Amino acid sequence: MGGALAKRVGERATDRGADSGAGGAPGGARRGGRRQGTTAGRGRVLAPAALLTAAVLTFHSAVPNAVGRLGSLLEAFLPWLGLAVPLLLMAALVRRSAVALVALLLPALAWLGQFGGLLLPAEHGGHGLTVVQHNVSDENPDPAGTAAALAGAAPDLIALEELTASALPAYEQALAPRYPHHAVEGTVGLWSKYPLTGVRRPDITPAGIGEGWSRGLRAGVTTPRGEIAVYVAHLPSVRIRPSGFASQLRDESARLLGAAIAAEPVDRVVLLGDLNATVDDRGLAPVTSRMQAPRRGFALSWPAPFPVSRIDQVLARSATVAGIRTLPATGSDHLPVVARVTWDGS
Repeated sequence: MGGALAKRVGERATDRGADSGAGGAPGGARRGGRRQGTTAGRGRVLAPAALLTAAVLTFHSAVPNAVGRLGSLLEAFLPWLGLAVPLLLMAALVRRSAVALVALLLPALAWLGQFGGLLLPAEHGGHGLTVVQHNVSDENPDPAGTAAALAGAAPDLIALEELTASALPAYEQALAPRYPHHAVEGTVGLWSKYPLTGVRRPDITPAGIGEGWSRGLRAGVTTPRGEIAVYVAHLPSVRIRPSGFASQLRDESARLLGAAIAAEPVDRVVLLGDLNATVDDRGLAPVTSRMQAPRRGFALSWPAPFPVSRIDQVLARSATVAGIRTLPATGSDHLPVVARVTWDGS
């Protein structure tokens, strides 16, 4: 009886060894399968997040504006969506997910395709002008100092917004020695080294805004290379409210400005202004569809303490904005921007 019991114990031990596959093969395969599944699952969240980021960067115009004008709000800060790439990269490295790392190539390429050119140095060559655009703020405590700082960049043209009746004499006095030609319409003004002609006020006032609202100026500038038309504009402000992105007045003003530029008989046109919109914002499309945006430079201009977007714009028709950059802060809540506008031929 003892021998039979020993035999049965030995058979059970052999069976357990067989279950582990001559040293654990079948059991080990199950454990290995679980490890393999866990590794593959590490990219299940990160990879779709990378693909979604690439899709939004590439097809941001497909995000609807019907509810809260979400599309325009996204486009106001579109370049910052690129921050998702390094964040997802760190997460993919921590998770050791090869799938997520490969997927991250798509948003990285999408961002570079859309904004990478702005990181390159400014282009050179061609005839043109250096221009400064600045919303000086109607609460600027030092108009004279602001004017001197702008003139220090040695531009050919200076466009200013939020001019007040009390501050205007300080700007005129400080800029007069270098800029003998200037024109002011309402709260916007243009100072020039070259003669101005045909100064008028284009109609960019949205319906529902009172007659005292005047934020547009058009002037011909007689440069050594021929006449150009210069527009200075300050479009209505936008607000982020519980109901969404309130940009209707700005969008209507942009449509009027776009129509004015389309009807402009002078071939070369330069637009300088606080447009309260980035060039990616579809609300500015009536203007940007007719003009070229800067090819080089981000020049984030607002708010001055920590700029997150460029709403101070220099755009051109039949010319190129070869590069744009910011100047040091003044007494305004905007940073000034300086750009080089060039064109070919005489």
